[in-house]
Amino acid sequence: MGYHEDPTHHRTETAIDARHESLLRLPALFRPADPPRTGQLLFWAATDDALPPVGEPSQHRVVEHHDGLLQAVEVRARGLALADALPLLLTAGAADTGHPAVGFWAAAAHAAVHLVGRGRLLPGVSPAGHGAWRVGPLDVADAEHLRALAAAMPVEARATSAGDGELRLPAAQPLVRAFYDAVADLLPRSPAAPLASETPAYAAAEPVPAGQLTGWAHDVAAGIDTGVRVSLRLEVDDLAAGAFRAVAQAHSLADPTVVMDVRELAAGAMRGFGPRARIDAMVALRRAARVWPPLGRFLQTAVPDEIPLTDDEVVELLGNEGVRLAAAGVDVHWPKGLTRGLSTHAKVQSAAPPSESAGLLGSEELLTFSWQLALGGEELTAGEMDALAEAHRPVVRLRDQWVLVDAAAAQRARQRVLQPVSAVDALGMALTGTAELDGRAVEVRSGGWLDELRARIAEPDADDEPVAQPADLTASLRDYQLRGLRWLARMTSLRLGGCLADDMGLGKTITVIALHLQRQADSATPGPTLVVCPASLLGNWEREIARFAPGTSVHRYHGAGRSLADVADGFVLTTYGTMRLDHEQLAGTRWGLLVADETQHVKNPFSSTAKALRRIPAHARVALTGTPVENNLSELWAILDWTTPGLLGTLTAFRSRWAKAIEADRDTEVSAKLARLIRPFLLRRRKTDPGIAPELPPKTETDHAVVLTREQASLYEAVVREMLAEIRRSGGMERRGLVLKLLTALKQICNHPAQYVNETQHKLADRSGKLDLLDELLDTIVAEDGAALVFTQYVSMARLLDRHLTGRGITTRLLHGGTPVARRDELVQEFQAGEVPVFLLSLKAAGTGLNLTRADHVVHYDRWWNPAVEEQATDRAYRIGQTKAVQVHRLLSEGTVEERIAELLESKRALADAVLSGGEAAFTELTDDELAELVELAGPRARGTAVAGAS
Repeated sequence: MGYHEDPTHHRTETAIDARHESLLRLPALFRPADPPRTGQLLFWAATDDALPPVGEPSQHRVVEHHDGLLQAVEVRARGLALADALPLLLTAGAADTGHPAVGFWAAAAHAAVHLVGRGRLLPGVSPAGHGAWRVGPLDVADAEHLRALAAAMPVEARATSAGDGELRLPAAQPLVRAFYDAVADLLPRSPAAPLASETPAYAAAEPVPAGQLTGWAHDVAAGIDTGVRVSLRLEVDDLAAGAFRAVAQAHSLADPTVVMDVRELAAGAMRGFGPRARIDAMVALRRAARVWPPLGRFLQTAVPDEIPLTDDEVVELLGNEGVRLAAAGVDVHWPKGLTRGLSTHAKVQSAAPPSESAGLLGSEELLTFSWQLALGGEELTAGEMDALAEAHRPVVRLRDQWVLVDAAAAQRARQRVLQPVSAVDALGMALTGTAELDGRAVEVRSGGWLDELRARIAEPDADDEPVAQPADLTASLRDYQLRGLRWLARMTSLRLGGCLADDMGLGKTITVIALHLQRQADSATPGPTLVVCPASLLGNWEREIARFAPGTSVHRYHGAGRSLADVADGFVLTTYGTMRLDHEQLAGTRWGLLVADETQHVKNPFSSTAKALRRIPAHARVALTGTPVENNLSELWAILDWTTPGLLGTLTAFRSRWAKAIEADRDTEVSAKLARLIRPFLLRRRKTDPGIAPELPPKTETDHAVVLTREQASLYEAVVREMLAEIRRSGGMERRGLVLKLLTALKQICNHPAQYVNETQHKLADRSGKLDLLDELLDTIVAEDGAALVFTQYVSMARLLDRHLTGRGITTRLLHGGTPVARRDELVQEFQAGEVPVFLLSLKAAGTGLNLTRADHVVHYDRWWNPAVEEQATDRAYRIGQTKAVQVHRLLSEGTVEERIAELLESKRALADAVLSGGEAAFTELTDDELAELVELAGPRARGTAVAGAS
């Protein structure tokens, strides 16, 4: 899997959120402390009953505002340390359900974290002599935001006495600033900070005396956070030939409209500035000179008037040095009449498209890839690029205006030709609009036929190429199926391939049959269609083709005596196993279309089956699956690299560029880029999509918690006790194997003791809570003339259920991995014909492909620890053709590992592509204590347990 999450860690986070959630509905005020990071958020209420059970309540005196008068009131309060309150505030900021005072501090928390993230931190010494970080320097926008935030502070957010004996509220702005400083003092002190710092006062979590650093801290901060900041104004007399000069300006943080040249301050003019402005401005210039040494020339004269700049220095200000100065709070203002509208992007293009016979993916032509500059969004001509390349000054005359040119842009104009790229790489760049160059993402634009192709395939539902339903199709395609046919016809005609990833039951098979008929009617794309599928689906494909395309030849390439001698057109059906053995023979036929059904069977690109599939050439390739991503994004790569080779690069490059950023870092920007890249090649529809949901009846899902019997509980506790002791004594692969053995044993005990001890002849009734509930469910279903699918992941359990239900007079059928293909088809037909009310199925063998729409109930006797797999099994009944409401029953044993995993699965539903990707294997990395917590028997121990003290 792409990454692992600690289930116990996730559960702890959920518990914390639930425990503190009710705090958000209470008024809150901030109580500063020394050092600042030890401040508290105080949540208060009139009575203890209104307070959530978090910490010990305390008596507190707050100031309330009633009818224009302040009034002191005694309330009950609970304090939350800033370290605990900050995550809560950042979460609360996304919701509007809390108290206005909490909303205010949430807004302040976001502002403070944003400042710290921008590096606006200054060292200081608190009044009590502790080393403490504080926010600074604040630029004009930061100071304005602080003032606006303070002006909006609710009374409840500062409902405490100012502390001087008088009944008055504290000033809002200093309180907000104190909160900012508390956040700034908290965040840099990570567990690793002491290892990276030689100054414990600014790294350690505990308070550290730092009185000896007071002078140093004052010197560091002087001039950048005392009400004055400086900027540079660049001037030039003659843009054609004259040199630039820089003038230092002073700005008042208290009043953004007050700006004055530093030379005026030095000469004694102090309009709008405080008495320390002259000193603060000079110290600020000294700090700026440390960032960019040429500014030190301001300090070499009695009055810092202006300094001349060389062309190289101007180029530096256009580049990284200007960025560094801005980060230090020193802005650079360029002369009017100069534009900085020069932008750079890469461009990929080719004069002629690939030949029709080779197609895009078969083309060996390399496309031109080069840097392109634009002014005001309009690309420069080749002549203008040449003029830019020949210029040796940071100012160039282009299109009747003077343009500032930084060093990077000039270099790209001089060396504009990049390494040529393949056609498929170029298409990927055109679709994402970006490319990786030297480890950096750069903007890419396409031109010519490549841009036309990008526009043509970028929208899967575009109707600019209408494709009518084939005349030979004996069915009426639904609107979304017809759109799918149009998309497949467009992609396969371009030899690009695609993955149709509709939910199970939405008609992927009939869509491909229609595609085959459409392609056969087009003389430009002849040839038979090869379908590779699991053995259990051979009969389904044969029946569907006979039903929807009568007269189309169907040839099974499977079993003894198989041959391709008479194949000229129509469909050829084979299994993945046969294809793996006979890929050389299959590669000898010119296939018009190659279809891989249930493509998740080849999600491992290194398997012999996946390698064999790649060796079979075809004019076009189509993948069919309901779950394009079961466990991790590498599976998506495996599918699309088969349908559209090279689109996603090598697997190593894909993992580096896409998978890590999305799966581990949760990078939404990278995720959006990948979506743009794959969207034309993957059509994903769900039953809940608009236009599809109305086609299906409702589905109800219910979890049934059952109590273990006394026999089950005794077995469960004994196995946990014995195996945990053995696991604690083991390590490495042995420990992982023992953990899997433990989890399997506990699931079998929850199913039935007979399964765990491998009994086959003893009585089964009244020994398992699950079996008793299953009996009740099936009695009701059969009495109402219903039909049920019962899934279990264990064939041994399915056989026990078969024997038990038959003994109770309920007719069943059993399908598992060892059932011959021909018999599978018979079992399906018997169930669909109404000959039996209950169909027992092993989840692995029957979780995909089968059409069992007669069932109106689906029972998951035990849980497969991957939601996507369970949903696929449910879709055997809940699919197009179903006319009745479907009820899904999931059985789980109360107080056991099953119940805990069910909670985890529900909390991770949105991340079904990453949750427990290897089933039980995801838990082999738990610590001994975490494993014990996961498997221990909790709650009611068992049905029939004696009550203490009862006679």
